[in-house]
Amino acid sequence: MLRGYHRWLYALPAGEMPQCVHCNGQTFQHVRTFKHDFFAATGLYQGPNGLAVLKLGRQGDLFGFPLRWIGRFLAAREARLYRLVNDLPGVPRFIGTVGDTGLLHAYVPGHPLGRNEVVNDEFFNALQHLLAALHARHIAYVDLNKRQNILMGDDGRPHLIDFQISLRLSPAGWRRLAPLRWLLARFQHADCYHCLKHKRRLRPDLLTPEELAVLEKLSIWIRLHRVVARPLIQARRWLLQRVRRSETVTVTGSDAK
Repeated sequence: MLRGYHRWLYALPAGEMPQCVHCNGQTFQHVRTFKHDFFAATGLYQGPNGLAVLKLGRQGDLFGFPLRWIGRFLAAREARLYRLVNDLPGVPRFIGTVGDTGLLHAYVPGHPLGRNEVVNDEFFNALQHLLAALHARHIAYVDLNKRQNILMGDDGRPHLIDFQISLRLSPAGWRRLAPLRWLLARFQHADCYHCLKHKRRLRPDLLTPEELAVLEKLSIWIRLHRVVARPLIQARRWLLQRVRRSETVTVTGSDAK
């Protein structure tokens, strides 16, 4: 176990991802850690059939209060969503769960979409089709504002990862209630807006008049997010930077965004 760092800041008490894990009777060996924050640690693993990505949810306590239940809940929720969309092109193949807070999916060769990424003419059409397929299954991705969740595959196509905060509300039972259908529609509209926002930055030449109209008519929820969430996010980043400066050990993946 590493010493000289704030354990409460990180999902894994040891500060490091396990060197090997087992899933569906197969062994996966740690290659590198991508990211390690309060809620989860994510890393690359080598399996018998190729590379895979392991995501481990929160396991550590917070000042004596047990928080492993959060890791269990989020991992089970995300695994369920991966299973529901496992047949869609553009979503990494789901491999299985690891322990009670982890999940494995296939590694997608590529990199997170860059701020000045060069994309082909079909990239955003493919991303919009993928979103439409998710929406048809009563799912809102929710986190498309974060550009890093969109992978530019080596095949030139978009791939979506990280369904941790995605929302699914099937029209059955209490989920058929009008307020919940409205809420899902709002989140799905935000998915479309954020997709167009990225398209405006990277391929403005491909925007249609209808898409420009959507971008110009900013919804009240997007405006509220900018007014309320952004200052909170900036304050959180400033606080974490201040706290981490006092650490004498660097936790791998803690500086990833």
